[in-house]
Amino acid sequence: MSNLEQAPAELVCSADTAPAGKLLDGREVPLGGPRSMMVRRTLPQREQSLIGAWCFVDHYGPDDVSATGGMAVPGHPHTGLQTVSWLFSGEVEHRDTTGAHAVVRPGEINLMTAGSGIAHSEHSLPGTSVLHGAQLWIALPDRDRFVDPAFEHYAPPVHAHDGARVVVFLGTLLGHTSPVATHTPLLGAEITLRPGQVLRLDVEAGFEHGVLVDTGEVHAAGVTASAGKLVYQPTGSTSLTLEAGDEPARVLVLGGEPLGERIVMWWNFIARSHDEIVTFREQWQRARSGVESGRYGEFPEQWAETLPAPVLPNIRLRSRG
Repeated sequence: MSNLEQAPAELVCSADTAPAGKLLDGREVPLGGPRSMMVRRTLPQREQSLIGAWCFVDHYGPDDVSATGGMAVPGHPHTGLQTVSWLFSGEVEHRDTTGAHAVVRPGEINLMTAGSGIAHSEHSLPGTSVLHGAQLWIALPDRDRFVDPAFEHYAPPVHAHDGARVVVFLGTLLGHTSPVATHTPLLGAEITLRPGQVLRLDVEAGFEHGVLVDTGEVHAAGVTASAGKLVYQPTGSTSLTLEAGDEPARVLVLGGEPLGERIVMWWNFIARSHDEIVTFREQWQRARSGVESGRYGEFPEQWAETLPAPVLPNIRLRSRG
């Protein structure tokens, strides 16, 4: 999924911790399409840049596609990251410059590694009436950020724990492990709770954790969050307790070791310096004009259009640390 903001701000990100129980609210951002499907972006923000290597969290829906136009994101580039597509309802077609062509469905993960550079498109399929899901980015560590681009699809099994529904799509939780490889230790799981249910999770003390509430209300890490909000728990705890309100609740639990690196995010690029961002942008613009394919690969013949990069701000983007 692309960041379609036309004047994206520089984001200098770090893995700083914070007191337990921090509630992060989201901001609405238009994703695009004929009627601008809106997403709720809870990460990154000024109060919190990263949770482990998770650096971007968009939550959307449930949206009536007949009213919003659904997801319609033409070809666009990425560098230095992995994208995780996770749906609760609907179907989205993915196509990229590695030649991968796949459909992501509810309960399945599409993991795309941008690495040195990739371009992809995402469109909700005509049979989708309600679109509802999350789009997540993972920052690649400096040692791996120029790996070859790749794509992986996985349909994890559903497990029951005291009436809770648990799907682990990355890492290990409650004795269940995903085979999907990542470049830093990570956790990603969908959990559905019964009304009033309390579920205690044994977690890695060296991980930061985030709880994105999709439906219902959940008390976690000492604070209560409603749908669309994100709870942050810093390192140091060996447990994470989830407590549902009066209604069933569904959450995404995200976690990982602090990245320990400074990164610059601008538009769809992750880099370490202003000059890298300038280079990535210029190479994308040349690829769009047909001057070169280079970093982003050959465009699929099905693409009728691609997204132009926004104009860089009139300041030098800074990388700290």
